[in-house]
Amino acid sequence: MLIDDATRAELTALYLADDRHYHGIRHIEALLALLTEYRAEFADPDAVEAAIWFHDAIYDSQRKDNESLSASLAADRLQGRIEAARLARIVKMIEATATHEVPAFEDVSAKDDAALLLDMDLSILGASAKTFDAYEDAVRREYGWVSDADWRAGRGSVLRNFLARPRIFHTDIFATRFEAQARANMQRSLAKLTG
Repeated sequence: MLIDDATRAELTALYLADDRHYHGIRHIEALLALLTEYRAEFADPDAVEAAIWFHDAIYDSQRKDNESLSASLAADRLQGRIEAARLARIVKMIEATATHEVPAFEDVSAKDDAALLLDMDLSILGASAKTFDAYEDAVRREYGWVSDADWRAGRGSVLRNFLARPRIFHTDIFATRFEAQARANMQRSLAKLTG
């Protein structure tokens, strides 16, 4: 395990901040549960677990560099505790959560792990309608400083970008499980935003 008790406590405190309506400890717990469920699919599940713990450690809805700051925090906390190549892999996975595009790894197993991590991070999109709606409400609260008009425009753009992809999920495992429901949820959300 790459995350020791002290680091886990530090990260948990960050995820328990009052302004974390979605990007909080329950999100991390949900991803860790998916990691447990699909553990056999990962080449380096411990590195993925570290990426999960750090990927939203820094989260300020008014910033555009949360993922890179979270990756820097991971690099700082894990430096010297694991080999440089493995740390670079973790950092790259965290940074990829900014765009949800699989990073260019030379190592196929690293690329596959990143694809699965990104799919787990987006799995909320394919949740039940009720759970998805609660997620959308929580994200809206995190962006409470944004006017309704700007929220509708910005969120609508995000949803349209995902819906325009040939596939939302990179892996067959997650596409089979979540793709249809994710598209239905986002189309319903988009209709509400534009209606």
